[in-house]
Amino acid sequence: MKKVTAIAAKTREEIQGRPQEARLRVCAYCRVSSDSSGQMESFNTQVAYYTGYINNRPEWELAGIYADGGISGTGRELRTEFNRLLKDCEHGEIDLIITKSISRFARNTADCLEAVRFLKSLGVAVYFERENINTMDAESELILSILSSIAQEESRSISENIRWSVQKRFRRGKVRVTTSRFLGYDSDERGELVINPVEAEIVKRIFKEYIAGNSIRDIKRGLEGDGIKTVTGLDKWPEATLRSILTNEKYYGDALLQKTYTPDYLTHKKKKNKGEIPLYHVKGNHEPIISKEDFERVQKLMAERAAEYGNLPEQREKYAKQYAFSGRIFCGSCGAAFKRRTWNSKLRSKQIVWQCSTYIKEGKAHCSMKALDDITLKKVFLRAFNRLYKNKEAILKPFMENVQNALLDELKSEPVKAIDASLEDITEQMKQLIRLQIKEDIEPEVFQSEYRKLKAELDRLRKERNSIGWVDDRREEILKRTEKIYDYLQGMEDMLTEFDDDVFKALVERILVISPTHLKFELKNRLVLEEKFIKKKGIHGLQ
Repeated sequence: MKKVTAIAAKTREEIQGRPQEARLRVCAYCRVSSDSSGQMESFNTQVAYYTGYINNRPEWELAGIYADGGISGTGRELRTEFNRLLKDCEHGEIDLIITKSISRFARNTADCLEAVRFLKSLGVAVYFERENINTMDAESELILSILSSIAQEESRSISENIRWSVQKRFRRGKVRVTTSRFLGYDSDERGELVINPVEAEIVKRIFKEYIAGNSIRDIKRGLEGDGIKTVTGLDKWPEATLRSILTNEKYYGDALLQKTYTPDYLTHKKKKNKGEIPLYHVKGNHEPIISKEDFERVQKLMAERAAEYGNLPEQREKYAKQYAFSGRIFCGSCGAAFKRRTWNSKLRSKQIVWQCSTYIKEGKAHCSMKALDDITLKKVFLRAFNRLYKNKEAILKPFMENVQNALLDELKSEPVKAIDASLEDITEQMKQLIRLQIKEDIEPEVFQSEYRKLKAELDRLRKERNSIGWVDDRREEILKRTEKIYDYLQGMEDMLTEFDDDVFKALVERILVISPTHLKFELKNRLVLEEKFIKKKGIHGLQ
C-alpha cells in the first residue's frame, strides 16, 4: 500500500532564510500632492509620525519611510519613492506597508488595485489606517475597489475644477507663458510678456534666414557655428526647437490659447488640440518681435517646401496604410496571416501576390496553401461587394431584425431588469456604508456585519447576471456594426466598378482563404460573404 506523507509548506521567513522569531519589517508610505508650505508641513508631520509609530512597537522593525512630496496621486510614473517601495518589496525587504488612506496611496483605481495585487503576490500587506483595511484580509479586494472609485471621483472633481478655471482665464484673454523656456521674451512683475533685446535678435535671425531660403538644418548649423546657445543654455539646437519658433504666433504679438489639452485626468498626457475643444485667439496681446507678414510668409514657405519633398502628414499616413489587405488575409489551413510579396520583381512580368507566412517561413511541408495574386483578390471582393450592395435589403435587414429581436427579448425580460436594478442599488449602499466608515460615523463591528451581508448578495446577483450578460453585449455590438454597414451602403450612389481601399477597410474584418478559388469575407458585423470562383487562364478574369 502507498504511503503518503504531507510536507508542510514553508513560512515566508524560512523561504527567505530568516529566523521565525524575526520581527516584522514595516515601512510607511506618505505623499502630499503639492509643494505649498502647508502641504509640505503636513508631509513632514507624516514622516515624523510614522517613524515614531513603527519604532514604538517592539515586534516591528523599521524598514524605512518612503515619501513623495509635491507629486499628484493620479499617476505613478513620477512617484519615485512609490516605485522604489515596490522594488524593495520585490526584493523581499518589506513585510508590511502602512499608509494614511487610500487617497494617499493612489487616486487611480487601476493603479491602486494593480499595486495591491502585486504586493499580495509577494506576501506584502498594505494597511490603510483611516479605512481600517488590511489587504491580506479576504474581504479587502471589493472594499479597495469601491474606495478607490470614491477617491478617483474626488480626483476627477478637482481636475474638472482646475480645467474650468483655466478655460475661464483663456476666455478673458489672460496669457501666462513660462519665459524660462521661451526665447525672445521675459515676464514683468505683472506676468506680462516683455521683449528680451538680446534673445529677440536671435529670433529675428532665425526668421530672416528661413525667408532668405535657408533650411532649418542650415539655420541650426549657423547658430551652432557662431556659438549661440539655446534659451536653456544648450550648445546644440534641436531642429524641433527651430520649427517650433518658426510656427509660434506669439512672435508677431498674438497668442493662441489652449493649443493642447489633457483628455484624461489620470494620465495627465497632453494632446494637440485639433478642434476637440475651443481655441482662444488673443490679438495684440504683447509687443511683437517680427511682423505678421513675415510670419505668414514663413508658414507659406514651410508648406511649399513640405509639399515639394512629399512630407505632408496626410501623405505619410496614406503611405503607412497603403495596402488594404495587410493584416486582413488569413490561411484557412494553418490560420497564419498572408504576407504581400513581389514575384519576378526585376522582370516586366512582375506580379504582386499574397502568400501564407507559414509557407514562406517553413515551406510546403508545413502548409501547402497556394498564393493569391493581388488583382484576383480585388476582383473577388468587387464581386462580393456588388452582390451585397444589390441585395442589401434582403441580406442586412432580416439579419438586423433577428439580432434586434433577440436582444430586445433578453433586455426586456423582467428577471434581467430586476437584477440590474438590484446590482445598482447594492453598489450604492456599499458606497454609502464605506463613506460612513471613512468619516468614522459607524462602529467597526456594525460596518463589518453590514458589509458582509451586502457582499454576499452582490456576489449572488453578479453570478446570475454574468450568465446572460455576455450574450447581450455581443448581440448589441453586432447590431451596431450591422447598422453602420447598412448606412454606409445606403450612402453609396452605385455599385463599384473598381476596387476601393476605403470601402474594403470600412466593411471587411478579415478574409479567410479556404483555397485559391474559395474565399470567405468576414464583415465587421460577423456576417460572412462566401465567394467561389474559377480563374480564367492567361488573364485576370473570373467565372
